[in-house]
Parts: sequence; structure tokens; C-alpha cells
Amino acid sequence: MARLRGKHLFMELLLAEGVDTIFGNPGTTESPFMDALQDYPQFHYVLTLQESVAVSAADGYARASGKVGVVNVHIAPGVGNALSMLYDASKGGTSLVLTAGQADLRLLNAEPHLSGDLVRMTRQYTKYSAEVLDVSQLPSMTRRAFKTAAEPPRGPTFLSLPWNVCDDEADVEVRPAPPSYSRIRPDPAAAERAAGILVEARAPLMLVGDRIADANAAAEAAALADLLGARVYAITYSAVNFPTSHPLFLGGLNVNAPATANLLRSADVVLAVGCNLFPQYFYLREPLLDPSTPLIHLDSNPGEIGKNFVPEVGIHADPREGLVDLARAVEALQNPAQREAAASRGEQVAAAKARQAEAFQRELRASWDRSPIHPSRLAHELAQSLPPDAVLVDEAITTSGALQAAMTFDRPGSYFRIRGGGIGWGIGGAIGVQVANPGRPVVAVIGDGSAMYSIQGLWTAAHENLPITYVICGNRSYRILKLNLLHYLGESSRPSAFVGMDLRDPELDFAAIARAFGFHAERVSQPEDLRATLERAIAHPGPSLVDVQLDGSYKDIF
Repeated sequence: MARLRGKHLFMELLLAEGVDTIFGNPGTTESPFMDALQDYPQFHYVLTLQESVAVSAADGYARASGKVGVVNVHIAPGVGNALSMLYDASKGGTSLVLTAGQADLRLLNAEPHLSGDLVRMTRQYTKYSAEVLDVSQLPSMTRRAFKTAAEPPRGPTFLSLPWNVCDDEADVEVRPAPPSYSRIRPDPAAAERAAGILVEARAPLMLVGDRIADANAAAEAAALADLLGARVYAITYSAVNFPTSHPLFLGGLNVNAPATANLLRSADVVLAVGCNLFPQYFYLREPLLDPSTPLIHLDSNPGEIGKNFVPEVGIHADPREGLVDLARAVEALQNPAQREAAASRGEQVAAAKARQAEAFQRELRASWDRSPIHPSRLAHELAQSLPPDAVLVDEAITTSGALQAAMTFDRPGSYFRIRGGGIGWGIGGAIGVQVANPGRPVVAVIGDGSAMYSIQGLWTAAHENLPITYVICGNRSYRILKLNLLHYLGESSRPSAFVGMDLRDPELDFAAIARAFGFHAERVSQPEDLRATLERAIAHPGPSLVDVQLDGSYKDIF
């Protein structure tokens, strides 16, 4: 038991939780927090110049380190700036504790300058959101914030820290949140029933999502797919939730395309693991998954099981433990003929994957010399330039498909992609990923439109002298919006203009912008110069940027 001011108590509580890195953008109401940091050199405080960058950096750090990310922002306006990336963290299931200073509670009735209802602002995007009303509450509320953020289904939490609470004193005991043992095993009856359905299947299809990566279960997912000879598609692939070089992995599933319903109808059973069914944003007249198709849904998030589609078997379990038990049950039930049929199916899927690779190579050859540079060549040249231990951060948006076709991601922790859909994550996300991996180079591929949401993040990368190479996909447009507009209008229609979707007049020069922040930066427009430019940037010991002038056409979107 010790007598501490709230601001020092909070620092001690962070140390007890194992925190060593804090991301933030301070304001006046954070004065107690910032003052206390002087007494705690154990913390690495990463300063960003805008709150959304602080949250995206903490998000990337949490995902890459496996720890709870901690971020401190300013009162109501700062929380408002942070909400877009808090949304992404919420939808992606990132373990974050977001804090903000609040006005002195004795002033709140007078509606002081910059104040607001911070709890109400953050509540819809957090698992737990609260304002500390007395310093004596700080230990229990901090423990709850960390425990809640880390427990499946993971997600962000929020604490409002009023000025007077930070200055008040209390006799308190500093203890961390209790360890959470969350690897829940499936009900044996559920695993056995699911296995019985799977071994009888003649055309099984497996859907994977990022909660497999959260459980470090990509290898277990691959092992079960091998047993079943199942086609594997990713509903989300924002981390390594399945080894992409695996012969059964056929890439991402387009949940906004009616054709996907036909693909799913070709299965006689669908096994969904660690994913939401389905995070689409276009309304489709018919459901993607036919109600007559048997569904087995294994997930650590019980709220997703049966939310939109009724499963034949719903299994609430940690994905790794569930996959292991399900594989064991399948092995026990499979007869020799079923094992042989699964192997034969696997060979057919591998042949389909080989045809996918051949199609990409044909596109690459056909577009090799195109100027401006085609996304497929950028992806290929980047794949050839990456060091073996590099981490790829992906907010390339419409170039992401080419990246995933040109590269393989088998090693957990080697790939992180934007989650949630609120663009502007990549610059800050790469900062957090690199801080979590100080010995590894990070290459972040980011669309030009996305980059302008958080361009001030380049200052932080330069200030910290981080070995990050930013590759900007300069197609001079919000190309994803053009794609979605064409989808909305249909293949036979073409608009006369894309209003508000072009980034021209003036044209953005990211190399010039980056040099102003102290980067090594180059702009490349000729395909024959691309490889050498990428290699120079990646070899640079500090932050670097390559502004790649890409083909921004949309006629080959469909």
C-alpha cells in the first residue's frame, strides 16, 4: 500500500501491466499525464502530430507485439480525431487501451472549454468505456480496461482521466489485472458432430478470418484443410491467418459480389473459422450463403455464431484449440476411402491454384512495360526486393490484390493489412509495427488517397528514425471509389465523370512531401527504373519513401 497522486498511480499501474511504449498526441488536459512521464523514463513515448495517427500506431504495435496497445489523446476534439482509427480497432478486434484527459470534474457543470461526454463519444467503438470519478477507483478501472481489451473477442477500451483525479492522492495497492486463460476448448459433442458432417462432405469449403491469426492458429487451420481436401478462402486477410503458399488456399473472398453466392453453393458444407459472416457493404438480393448449405462455425466470438446465418453446428472455442480437437475428431472418423477422396480433392484445388498463378503471370507479362507502371509489376518488383525478414504493411487498397498474388505470407507476423475500412491507417500502423519489431525492416504499401489522411505521420517516422520504407501507390485517384461506383452502376454502364474521385490539379508529389519531413525519397514513373529505386529505398538505414506513378485506369477492374 502506497500513497500516490493519481498521475503517478496511473504510471505505476501501466508498469504493472507490462507497458513500455505509449503513443500519443497531448493537449493541455494531459498536463498531469505528461508531467508524470518525466519521472518514468521506462516508458518510450512516441509522439504523433494527430490523434488518428497515434491510435493507428498503437493498433499496429498491439497487433505486431501481441501486447495491449496504449494511447493517450487530448480531450473531446482529440477523441473526435481518434474515432476513425478507434472504429478500425473495434471492427478488427485490436487490444487497445485509449485514454484522454478530461476537465476538472468540479468544472464540468459549467461546460468548460474543449470538454465533452468522452464516454458517450467512445462507447459504440469500445468494449468498455468509463470516466474515473475518484482516484481510489483508478486501480480497479485500469485493471478492468486492460483485462477487457485482452480477452476474446479482443477490442479497444477507453478511460477518461479528469484533471483533479490525476492530482488527487490516495492510499492504494498497485496490482496488474489477473492473467486471463482464454483458450477455451470446444464442447466434445460439438466437435464430434461437426467432424461427422465434414468427413461425409464431397465438396467442403473452408472460410478463414483474422481471429485465427489472433490465436496463432494458421498451422492448425492448414492441417485441418489438408485432412478434408477443402478449398480455403479468406473472408478477411489482415494478418497471416492461413499460409498463402499452401496449395489449398485460393485467396480472398469477395463478399460484395453476387458470383460469390454461386461459389459457396458449390460446397456441400462450409466450415467458417474465426470470421464474421459476412462483412459486406453492398446489399445483395440473395444471401451469400444458401440456408440449405450446412454451416459449421467455430469462433472465439460467440456473438458472431448464428448472428446472420444459422449454423448446423456452432462451436464457441479458441480457434487453435477448436481446430486441433476438430482435426483429431475428423481423423478418428475418416475411413480409407474418405482419406483418399480428400487427397484427390486436394490435388484438384492445387491445380486451380496453379491456374491462378499462371493468370497473374500472364497479366504481369502483358503489362510489364506499361507506363505509368502497372500494379502487377510494382508487386512483382517489390516481392523481388524485400529482405527475407521484412514485414509488409498493406493499405494499398486496389493494389492489395496484386501484392497478395505476387508474394507469399506464411510466417506469422510478416503481414498486416488495414482492418475495419476507415482509411488512413497505414502510415501510423507501420510505425507501430516497426516499434514492435525493432530488428526488422518494415515496408508499407499505401494508396495515395489513404496516405493523405495521415501524412503527418511521416514526421513521427523521421523523428524516431525508424527503418520504414513507404511505397506510395500513386494512381492519382480514389480508385476504390471508382470501382465501387462501377459496381453500383453495373458492368454495362460507364459514368461520364468520376466526381470528387481524382487527386489532380495540383498533382500530389509524395517524394517532395517526404523530403520535407527529412526522408530519403524518390519518385519513379518508368518501369525499368522501379527495381533499383525500391532497392535503394529499402537499403536506406532510416525512413524512406518511393512515390510510384501507377496506372490509374479502371477499365480492367471487372
